[in-house]
Amino acid sequence: MGLTARVLPQMTLGTGTRGDLTAPPSPLSTSMTPAERAHERFRLGGNAIVTGGAGDLGFTVSKALLEHGVQGLMIFDVDPAEAEAKVSVLEKEFPDVRIRFLKVDITDEAAVDAAVTQTVSLLGPVTTLLNFAGMVCCEHALDLMSKDWNRVLSVNTIGAFFVARAVARHMIVHKTGGSMIFVASISAHQVNFPQPQAPYNVSKAGVKAMARSLAGEWARYGIRVNSISPGYMDTILNEGDGLEEARRIWLSRHPLGRMGQPDELSGVVVMLASRAGSYFNGSDLLVDGGQTLFT
Repeated sequence: MGLTARVLPQMTLGTGTRGDLTAPPSPLSTSMTPAERAHERFRLGGNAIVTGGAGDLGFTVSKALLEHGVQGLMIFDVDPAEAEAKVSVLEKEFPDVRIRFLKVDITDEAAVDAAVTQTVSLLGPVTTLLNFAGMVCCEHALDLMSKDWNRVLSVNTIGAFFVARAVARHMIVHKTGGSMIFVASISAHQVNFPQPQAPYNVSKAGVKAMARSLAGEWARYGIRVNSISPGYMDTILNEGDGLEEARRIWLSRHPLGRMGQPDELSGVVVMLASRAGSYFNGSDLLVDGGQTLFT
């Protein structure tokens, strides 16, 4: 078949009509008190998967989901010891919630599909996905090898897609709809300085574009897909004497003069996952304290 004879696949859009998964949420009851309405607006239910949930950021947002009412939580991570320790902490604080961990290499397509199926079997339908797994590569471009590119893109971009696709398939089968939140970065918006990290920047720009693409395709199923772009966060990844000069440079033109705390991502994540974010789809929200204001 020649190029001129091909037929392009086309997206199908939602209708927004009553009974459709793209319909607006029902109005909050007038019998509720103002405090009850405020609570309901940000209340979460259902079950969630958080990739990279054993890391500083993933663990913090996992706790936020539980605080706002998620009924079941599955953490995907490659570090069993750290993940099990974090699950133990969460179980003590939320004894009535089902909290589980699976060791998952998100670059393994078959393993991801199996892990999501197992999650649905253990917890029930998944309605929230937080794609927080990721890695960094700081190398001069002239020294980069194909393995460096493959490693970063496989985890940050392609692996995130594998998880989202597996979850979307189950959301469609169960007709639940849901919210997916990808983690892009300020690196998807501008080139970082002083550290050279072309593969990371490209991978996060890809995440940002992918979230928008999936938002367009999957909205018809009631699946909202958004991304957040954190700035420099005060985690172990940005600690150490070797990064002292880099930290000084990062903060020298920062309006707030500091890095973000992990919990400062919790608000936007809960908003996007809850009723409060029901009309957010295909958005990327900068959470950088103003880091990208100055060019």
